Amino acid sequence: MTQPRLALVPGEPAGIGPELCVRLAQQPRRNCALTAFADPVTLAAAADALSLPLRVLPQGARAEVPGDLVVHPVPNAAPATFGRADPRNARAVIDALLAGGQGCLDGQFDGLVTGPVHKATINAGGIAYTGTTELLAGQAGADVVMMLANPIVRVALATTHLPLRAVADAITAPALERTLRILHRALRVEFGIGAPRIAVLGLNPHAGEDGHLGHEERDVIAPLLDRLRAEGMALFGPLPADTAFLPAKLRDVDAVLAMYHDQGLPVLKYSGFEHAVNLTLGLPYPRVAVDHGTALDLAGRGVADPSSLFAAVDTCAHLARMRVTA
Repeated sequence: MTQPRLALVPGEPAGIGPELCVRLAQQPRRNCALTAFADPVTLAAAADALSLPLRVLPQGARAEVPGDLVVHPVPNAAPATFGRADPRNARAVIDALLAGGQGCLDGQFDGLVTGPVHKATINAGGIAYTGTTELLAGQAGADVVMMLANPIVRVALATTHLPLRAVADAITAPALERTLRILHRALRVEFGIGAPRIAVLGLNPHAGEDGHLGHEERDVIAPLLDRLRAEGMALFGPLPADTAFLPAKLRDVDAVLAMYHDQGLPVLKYSGFEHAVNLTLGLPYPRVAVDHGTALDLAGRGVADPSSLFAAVDTCAHLARMRVTA
């Protein structure tokens, strides 16, 4: 594969996603061919707001000069106003995500890159939505794992968008085993790591302190890790989360598995937010998202940092190539 074909979804039309896609279109990209699933009118408005050129091309065309962008039209129901999310456009956001995902499932595209969405607005539009990870997993009928990565660390999550009081009940041996197998396979196949080394965090402070601060490590996590180690997996833990991210310890592992969202992601975002990306492991195709929100307060002003989107595209193109050679 010389040039992976990537579907690109800007996300919330009132946020910074459209203008980030316009900035992306200005970059000469020879490592992939992009097709945006978006409202052309919104993209044009973003280009005007940033005083940047944009030539919308139909599917099948080739982007040849900076400012060209191939677009699969997904019209909004209402005109987008930057900074003011409109629930009437929720359906278009979801349709664009599903169309991009379906294009990957059908073999038209080799990977999917997604911009930030506004969950509250989608739900206000009458669509039950917990996250794009869950949406794409349901479409593909796949068990998936969310992993965020930057040049310093990769952090996968055992649970994703759950209330904190529900996390402990979700930490079960079957669920953890499924997560670790998906993570282990992705590190081998998509990242080319022959024998992945994975640090597994405990759920409780001090990894349970031998049962004095919680029993999940003793009763669930440690026995599972012992069993998977016997199969040959290089797993370390359960480790106390407050010391697992020390630089000296990260040098010895390829990824960290955190038990819940805010256990691992604050460290990752602090260590390199601008270049972090969000990956969905376990799908039949690579999906990479930006690691930031819609930033409605910045939309249309031309000050939003496009680094995460650029990194997401580069990462998705790389993963698409790795799948072909694996």
